[in-house]
Amino acid sequence: MGHREDLLDGAKRCLLEKGWRATARDIVAASGTNLASIGYHYGSKDALMREALFAAMGDWGDEMQAITESALSGTASPAERFATAWRVLSDLFDKHRTLWAANFEAVQRSDSDPQLRSAFVAAEREAQAGLVALFHGVPDSEVSEEDTALYGPLYHLLVSGMVAQKTLNPDAEVSGENLIEAMRHIADRRRP
Repeated sequence: MGHREDLLDGAKRCLLEKGWRATARDIVAASGTNLASIGYHYGSKDALMREALFAAMGDWGDEMQAITESALSGTASPAERFATAWRVLSDLFDKHRTLWAANFEAVQRSDSDPQLRSAFVAAEREAQAGLVALFHGVPDSEVSEEDTALYGPLYHLLVSGMVAQKTLNPDAEVSGENLIEAMRHIADRRRP
């Protein structure tokens, strides 16, 4: 790996170990590079940390996809697929607790960091498309703009809510089957 990749890998490790309080020196120590490399390759420590966060979230998505696929049969219904992906997400929460903590920390920082806010906004559509791919069992390249616009915000909100709930109460469990049943009841409700 070159310095750019070493820095990114080191920044991801620091992000997971120390969150946003990681210093440039921490990153250099974790990556085996030098301080000048950060400026040369990323412009600033903050820019490197932003890229590290989104790279780590991409790694999480890839892991989720792989585990979900291995847990499903080729004939899984959409409801079975959703419930399985939801269970995998819930089961992996503890493994990725520090990533989610860093993500929440970054969201809070975005109020005072316009570049971080812009990075979140820019990544939102891609994240939603990735969740559609995961929950629908299709390659990212096959997720249409229409499906992203329709399903992406719902999946994004559900995942964000689950992460917030499990952060506050690690024992909280809401099954995918219960979510599906609740959504069916909501859809079937009739106005008086």
